[in-house]
Amino acid sequence: MHLTHLSLADFRSYARAEVELGPGVTCFVGPNGQGKTNLVEGVGYLATLGSHRVSSDAPLVRMGAERAVLRAMVREGERQQLVELEVNPGRANRARLNRSNQVRPRDLLGIVRTVLFAPEDLRLVKGDPAERRRFLDELVTARAPRLGGVRAEYERVLKQRNSLLKSAAMARRHGGRGMDLSTLDVWDQHLARVGAELVRARLGLLEALRPLADKAYEEVAPGGGPVVLEYRASTDGEGAGEGAAAGPAPDDREGYVALLAGALAEARKREIERGVTLVGPHRDDLLLRLGALPAKGYASHGESWSLALALRLASYGLLREEGPEPVLVLDDVFAELDARRRHRLAELVASAEQVLVTAAVPEDVPEILDGARFEVADGEVARVVAG
Repeated sequence: MHLTHLSLADFRSYARAEVELGPGVTCFVGPNGQGKTNLVEGVGYLATLGSHRVSSDAPLVRMGAERAVLRAMVREGERQQLVELEVNPGRANRARLNRSNQVRPRDLLGIVRTVLFAPEDLRLVKGDPAERRRFLDELVTARAPRLGGVRAEYERVLKQRNSLLKSAAMARRHGGRGMDLSTLDVWDQHLARVGAELVRARLGLLEALRPLADKAYEEVAPGGGPVVLEYRASTDGEGAGEGAAAGPAPDDREGYVALLAGALAEARKREIERGVTLVGPHRDDLLLRLGALPAKGYASHGESWSLALALRLASYGLLREEGPEPVLVLDDVFAELDARRRHRLAELVASAEQVLVTAAVPEDVPEILDGARFEVADGEVARVVAG
């Protein structure tokens, strides 16, 4: 799979950008702050319905504009599809597929598939659990786009349940008799069912990802592993352990529903006191270890980078095994790496069907990734003709 055209309107710094693309390597080169990352951010947004740089849509719309529009032509074999997404901060986004208006944004999931390497990846190792949950959920959705609906439903139920808990906590603090919490049982069941499906998807992903991550780390940093990926669930303080989940067997869906429902019941008193849901996949974490030691707090800067790269390479390998090959996006990542890691990463990705690279100067890009080149400056994207 690869993109043949990318169009941005009122997206970030671009009033308008039209870029013809093709298979192989394409480099976007230019000084920092000129809009290189904005281009690949647009590709990533079409793939995941989110940005790797910001958590809300408002910064994505060019100042003074009401909305942004992203379009991409996607080729898979002989088939071409046009995906379009209208970003409307504060309102529902709108999507079109092959000019049809009868689609939801999440119906676009799985059409554009990407694996993105960026300086922000270091947060996978050193950052908060939310970074690792996002990594898992975006990859889960890339594997099975229908789970985009599961994620959206979980967020909806969680929001409703938190609102009820907050109201109950406020009533209690102000000396009231308390609220009728009979509806909380209904929300508990909703949260347990949808949450169980999301947790099971994450655990299935980790089962497939573990050997690939270990292999990728050995390729990036020989002799530095092994890599251990451990799921730490809020329903079990001891986590899932390597290779298996705590609690029910992976195929026991009802077992996970019962486990989460029981944990919610046990936590209810504390949740009412604090006015927030304390149990569920939104509180889980992915623990990363190098050998016996947790990577966070113990791994060196170089080891942390190698582990982050290994997770992305493993993601690419998994998606390539299971479906259309994803587009690889390397956003200013070579400037962050030492010469050895830079060369090794370039070797590992050079054979991909499509690679999009951003760099401040051409010298940042290893020679093995020679290909089409665009210069980006002052909001303009111009193809460089080899001379």
